[in-house]
Parts: sequence; C-alpha cells; structure tokens
Amino acid sequence: MITASIVLYNEKIETLKKAVDSFLKTPLKKKLYLIDNSPENILENYFKNTEIEYIFVGKNIGFGKAHNLVLDKINSEFHLILNPDVEFSFNIILTLITELKRNSDVSFITPKVIYPNKELQYVCRKHPTLFDLLNRKLLISKNKFQKNEYRNQNLEKPFFPEFIHGCFMLFKAEDFKNLKGFDKRYFLYMEDADLCRKIDKSGKKKLYYPKVEVIHQHQKGSSKKTKLLLYHISSAIKYFLKWGF
Repeated sequence: MITASIVLYNEKIETLKKAVDSFLKTPLKKKLYLIDNSPENILENYFKNTEIEYIFVGKNIGFGKAHNLVLDKINSEFHLILNPDVEFSFNIILTLITELKRNSDVSFITPKVIYPNKELQYVCRKHPTLFDLLNRKLLISKNKFQKNEYRNQNLEKPFFPEFIHGCFMLFKAEDFKNLKGFDKRYFLYMEDADLCRKIDKSGKKKLYYPKVEVIHQHQKGSSKKTKLLLYHISSAIKYFLKWGF
C-alpha cells in the first residue's frame, strides 16, 4: 500500500486534477490525503473518491505543518510528498518503489523532474549556505551556482545528493514517521532542505533516480511575489540558526 499527501492553497482545479489523476492511476492499493489550507473549502465536493480523504484546515498553516497532519494516519509502506502541480505516468511509482526497496539505507527517492517544455529542473543541490542563497538571486558566481546544482556531473545517472527539492519525495513511510515529518517552524520554503539534513543525521541517504521522470510546473513564487520572498528569507534565517551558516 502507498499513501500520498498534497497540500493545497487556492489551487487551479485543472492543474490539481492532473496531479490527483496521476497518483490514482498507480496500480497499487492507495490513499491520497488532500490537505486544504485555502480560506474556503470549495474543493470538498470536487474530489469524491473512496481513495481520497479531503482535510479542510480552514487557514493557511504552511506547507510542512499541513503535511504533518497526516503523520498519524499513514499506515502504508511508502508515503509520497507530492506538489499539486506535478504530473506523471501510471508506472513511475512502481519503478521508484522497486529501486527504493533495493537500497536499505535510503529514506526517500526522487525521479528526474522536468518542466512542461521538457527542460530539466535541477532539483539536486548541495546543502544550502548563505552565499548559495544569495548567489541564486544575484548570480555572483556562475561556477559556484552550477557546482551547487551538481551540473558538473552526469545527471542521467542515479546518485545520492545532499539535498533534493521537495516537489516529489517518495519515502519509506517508517522513515518519514521516525523523522516526525517536517519541522513545523518553517511556514514555507527550506522545510525540504531541513528534512534532508535530518535524514543525514539519521545516517541515511536520499536517492536521485533519473531513469524515470515527472513534470513539474514550478511556479517560483518567491521570485515573483514580495510576500513569498519574505517567507523565504524568514525560513532561511531559521534554517541557518538551526544548522549553521
């Protein structure tokens, strides 16, 4: 059995439907949790399915904290943290589960991630430093930027990055629960980087497996909206105070 959780906030229904349908087509016993941080529960009657549980929060409690709401509900061998703007074919999860089972020291696996135009998204990164975050905004050093995203190696082969962006994280459910999910102090951004640090501390790894791929629209909200940028800055401060600069 596999479970999955998607956190929602005023999502476009046509985009969300692609993510939901992608997961429901997986030929396994499954349960999908839709955790809605939106101000109104307009989606409650849209996804009526015995394999879906809709959870209306009533306020925006943030990304990680919302995913953590289902920690006590997870009774599966695998759990997928999924963004609402991701879509994939029916056999992707089966392939990833097979690979995950082969690696006893891996907590989660992520496939290749591409944009809708087929361009590669560089979801693998080194653990962030303060300079790396500034460099992403200002491009002070192109060489350092590329090394930070592992662009100096063959990204068509599986490997174990320090940090993987959290749009599609297929976990061994026991590991996700043992980690107690995401650190609830992060409202938005950096919670996936923090979780990767916790995995390192537990003695396990993260596997990037580019032999299969998913499509991610990736809104890059903090580059476009001041409010989201402030959330990003706030999370970065919390991250570096916790893990060091």
